[in-house]
Amino acid sequence: MYTFSSKLKTFSFILMAVGLLGIGYGFLTAPKDIQEVEKLLAAESHGGHGEAKHEATTAAEPSHEAAANHSEAVEEKKTEESHEAVAPTDDTAKVAEVAHVEPVHAEAAVKKEGHDVSEEAEHTEHLNHVLHQLQNKPWSALYVACIFFMLVSLGVLVFYAIQQVAQAGWSPVLFRVMQGITSYLPFGSVIFFVILILCGLHFNHIFIWLDPEVVASDKLIANKSGYLNFPFWIIRAAIFLTGWSLYQYFSRKNCLAQDESNDDSFYKKNFNISAMFLVFFIVSESIMSWDWIMSIDPHWFSTLFGWYVFSSFFVSGVTTIALVTLYLKSRGYLEHVNTSHIHDLAKFMFGLSVFWTYLWFSQFMLIWYANIPEEVTYFITRIELYNLPFFGAVVMNFVFPLLILINTDFKRITWVLVMAGIVILAGHYIDFFNMIMPGTVGDRWFIGVSEIASVLFFLGLFIYVVFTALTKAPLLAKRNPFIGESKHFHY
Repeated sequence: MYTFSSKLKTFSFILMAVGLLGIGYGFLTAPKDIQEVEKLLAAESHGGHGEAKHEATTAAEPSHEAAANHSEAVEEKKTEESHEAVAPTDDTAKVAEVAHVEPVHAEAAVKKEGHDVSEEAEHTEHLNHVLHQLQNKPWSALYVACIFFMLVSLGVLVFYAIQQVAQAGWSPVLFRVMQGITSYLPFGSVIFFVILILCGLHFNHIFIWLDPEVVASDKLIANKSGYLNFPFWIIRAAIFLTGWSLYQYFSRKNCLAQDESNDDSFYKKNFNISAMFLVFFIVSESIMSWDWIMSIDPHWFSTLFGWYVFSSFFVSGVTTIALVTLYLKSRGYLEHVNTSHIHDLAKFMFGLSVFWTYLWFSQFMLIWYANIPEEVTYFITRIELYNLPFFGAVVMNFVFPLLILINTDFKRITWVLVMAGIVILAGHYIDFFNMIMPGTVGDRWFIGVSEIASVLFFLGLFIYVVFTALTKAPLLAKRNPFIGESKHFHY
């Protein structure tokens, strides 16, 4: 039986405490009204760009004044010439002149007033937009970290189900590690569901299609309202999260019951429910990726998006299995796990990283080459405003794993795998960051207290839940029909 070390438990509590403090700080420091946004923008403008802009404006003023003076001189000359040509001297002509001039001045005043009102309205609209972005920032940071860790556990659950259905002979010694990691899924699902409800109650502006005013003024979003509406959306979320958590619960229950059984009945039950779960997952995962990520940019769509999201959290899940396995192995547990098991996990890490890159390039290349405005704007925004994280994710999720894990010998070296695993997990967190942040905070992004604190909190919760679950059962599924083959697996 595994014993949760006091040091690791304390470390998880510290992560959660620091994370909660940072999350609270992020919400407290977010601007509350337009006045705070104006002060912030003024401070930013005085910080650099504003000064340059002010200097450019000042330098341009004399030329504008000269042009205005020249225009006035021309008008005066034209007026004098017209007066000389007509030369009215009677009172009637004077009345007519006054009657002609007054409407012109009145019309000019109306135009000027309308122009000022229009500029003021645009300025107010811009301030409101920035206010929503800055208020979204702590919410978005929380959302990215929450969905990332939840989907990591879901990726492990899918990998476990595939092993069950495939009747794999190499992996049963790792089943309890997988079950420990998937124990986080119900906890993460509850927190995520609460965040979705808060989105529907307008605590934030992450999903703009939840705002009735936006729907009323946007024809494209209005046409999608039959699908993108809060009741239907939250019902779908409840079905997906419940279905995944139920499979996690019953698959673990049957696996534990198999240890005490005299036949393979519980193993067969797990085989059947695993097959059903994979069918349910294939459908629910695609819809989930549309609902929880792609609808953040409701004007954009990609038919490849479901597969792309899946590849990101699936490789993250397999990487997490490898890291937890290596940790337990270093603590003297999992005596039946050998370098061949570790090598196979590393091969999955490598292969799925290449798979993710294939989908990333396929989606990007086809949309960029077609250059359809409705589609390509998604990538233009990320390239122009998120240049570093956008291309950094490619380096961390493809270039780095390719250079490190392509070597067979490196796949068996612990410190190499730990280093590669940390980079891969960080890279796929950034991948989710790239998918979500541009649609919620726009150009107001940066990795700050809210982002770091959210990751720390969910990392601490993840460690506590996973390693607590590992203490609840033996780390070896001793009555699995393939456990003998798995114990003696060598490659």
